[in-house]
Amino acid sequence: MTRPIRIGFQARPQHGGYDAMRASWVEAEALGVDAIYNWDHFYPLYGDPDGLHFECWTTLAGLAEATSRVEIGAMVTCVSYRNQNLLADMARTVDHISGGRLVLGLGSGWFEPDYTAFGYEFGTAITRLHAFRDALPVIRERMAIGNPPPVRGRIPIMIGGGGEKVMLRLVAEHADIWHGFGTPDEYRRKSGVLDAHCAAIGRDPAEIERSVMFEAHELGGDDLFDAYVDAGATYFFYSAPGPDYDLDGLRLLLDWRSRR
Repeated sequence: MTRPIRIGFQARPQHGGYDAMRASWVEAEALGVDAIYNWDHFYPLYGDPDGLHFECWTTLAGLAEATSRVEIGAMVTCVSYRNQNLLADMARTVDHISGGRLVLGLGSGWFEPDYTAFGYEFGTAITRLHAFRDALPVIRERMAIGNPPPVRGRIPIMIGGGGEKVMLRLVAEHADIWHGFGTPDEYRRKSGVLDAHCAAIGRDPAEIERSVMFEAHELGGDDLFDAYVDAGATYFFYSAPGPDYDLDGLRLLLDWRSRR
């Protein structure tokens, strides 16, 4: 399976007002991106930790209304922050608000202030990973039995993470999109580990789309983006925060895709 290059935009819901963030969604869709995502945190990850911030899923409902063509989602939703059945029903509802454009991004969580400030047990990386493993079938089952069902019949799942023994095995079992990290060489190696997990369970690894994300300071020229394609990535995201939600980096990725 030869996949086309797709370009996405992550508008981080931090350090900016809602109107500016919404304007960036509208502009990004007009520029021709394939998807617009946010993230699932309760405080800014960078800069002033007490700066402006908005909640993920409430914002996703607004994103669904503000756009008409792009896929939408969170990169990625922490399964620790909400009852899994509730999260699945939230996803099904936002999927209908968007007309069937939702991708359910999921992860095991890592940012301790989110947990402690909102009264969630932080635990350890292992306990969070095991909770993530146990939540996945619950989420999938609840989305399957909701009435009305998801618009496309099944909501695609993105999983973000790179743990080679457990997380990438879960990606092989459950994900339609894997969101990975690291240099091109690191990305290639982990993509190979994912391929091996797919082989072990009898799944075609080509079924799993592979994404990577850049912030403004990480952007390079065509050679860098081409190296990630060679490493297995076909889905490229640009991430920008408020207050300005500068889209110059997004235009750079879109121009690169046009040249390819």
